[in-house]
Amino acid sequence: MEAQYGGLGRCACSFWLAVAFDIVGLTVLLLGVFVSVFFYDLLIYAGAIVIFLSLIWWVFWYSGNIEVPPAELEDDVGLLKKKRSAGGIGGAVRSLSSRVSSGIRNSFRRNGGGGTLGSRAQRSAARTPGSQRTGQVSVAMETMAPQESTLHPADPPVAEVAMPHTAMETSPT
Repeated sequence: MEAQYGGLGRCACSFWLAVAFDIVGLTVLLLGVFVSVFFYDLLIYAGAIVIFLSLIWWVFWYSGNIEVPPAELEDDVGLLKKKRSAGGIGGAVRSLSSRVSSGIRNSFRRNGGGGTLGSRAQRSAARTPGSQRTGQVSVAMETMAPQESTLHPADPPVAEVAMPHTAMETSPT
């Protein structure tokens, strides 16, 4: 059931895009190096960037042509063979891993999930007796009398400004 592909493999489009990006990038780069224009540095950088972007298409082409036999895929989708899953180091590691991950999963369920800080704060505030949240918090601002300054005789006098009494109410947002 093996399909026959051409010499380029399954992803010929990615191959040709990679080649096109390399040709365009190299052309722009060489134009920047050998042609006497005032924006030669732009051409050099643009050519290098286009060549770098061609690496994406090369990776697509390469990874698209990797062939994995179906026997090796069985283990990835959870269809373990009986002889492999029975014992040995692999079986011990698998059972230890499932025990640890299920323990971690169950601890999250017991503790109410990994909630946000706000929900934790609300839960702790709800647990403490007599804690109520009020809608507004008032903050009073008061002016203070100027204190005697210990200025040196050579220092110029400082003008005193009286501030009116103000009160401000704020609400937590």
